[in-house]
Amino acid sequence: MQTSKSFRVDDFIAGWIAGASSVVVGHPLDTVKTRLQAGNGYKNTLHCILTIYRKETVTGFFKGMSFPLASITVYNSAVFGFFSNTQRLISNYRYGDGQHPCSMLDLTMASMLTGLMSVSLGAPVDLVKIRLQMQTQMVLAENLHLAGNMSNGTNIRLRSVSILSQQQLYRGPIHCISSILQTEGLQGLYRGAGAMILRDVPGYTLYFIPYAIFCDLLRPDNTSSPHPCSIWLAGGLAGSISWVTATPTDVVKSRMQADAQLQRKYKGVLHCIIHSYKTEGVQVSNDFNQPKL
Repeated sequence: MQTSKSFRVDDFIAGWIAGASSVVVGHPLDTVKTRLQAGNGYKNTLHCILTIYRKETVTGFFKGMSFPLASITVYNSAVFGFFSNTQRLISNYRYGDGQHPCSMLDLTMASMLTGLMSVSLGAPVDLVKIRLQMQTQMVLAENLHLAGNMSNGTNIRLRSVSILSQQQLYRGPIHCISSILQTEGLQGLYRGAGAMILRDVPGYTLYFIPYAIFCDLLRPDNTSSPHPCSIWLAGGLAGSISWVTATPTDVVKSRMQADAQLQRKYKGVLHCIIHSYKTEGVQVSNDFNQPKL
């Protein structure tokens, strides 16, 4: 489907399908990643998986998936559609032909613009997803904070706090969004957006450029298109490179977005980075390391 030489709708459709597939396959692993980065009480990845399964059954791995399934499909559609069409616009502007092969500078510019655009859509999506994934622990933290700040004349038994910790803070994505807007305002939906910019601008650059390079290397000749298996391999390799470099800022983003409103710990991106480094050292960027929240 093509509407003009420099704008194509099929890139958005392909991104939508890819987004839906990635959510269904990757959400359980993403839940474990989020718990490890922003949670408390997990020794390692296996311990986290077993704990979630024992306490929340299989459904615990898919907690908060409905919102990403509805939103990340749109997000992926926008990202890949924006990147592909930006490439063609740059080629059309620089060379007078939207189909002209992009130079490394063109790819870098298109990737960085895509990273900036993605934050405007992705920050609220990530925030709601993480709040839903972490809400059991957030309720516990806020109840303990409430109990610890009561006057001496009030007796709140630990058992009462333990019972309260089993309730859910949010009933669903819509309730989560409305609660955040009521308590934190519009800026609350973009908490952690600064860290997300630090993650996505270089992250998408280090994804799309290696992806283009690998596709060219795996292409049989200059006139033919890469085999689907080559495209999958190129995407996997590019994704690995991108996430290795993006993990430190992703940890910061997750911690800021999971920060409980009544027990706010981080004042901003820089404070989160300094505090995390002081308490955990360089290993804070390791996904499998237990964060000290």
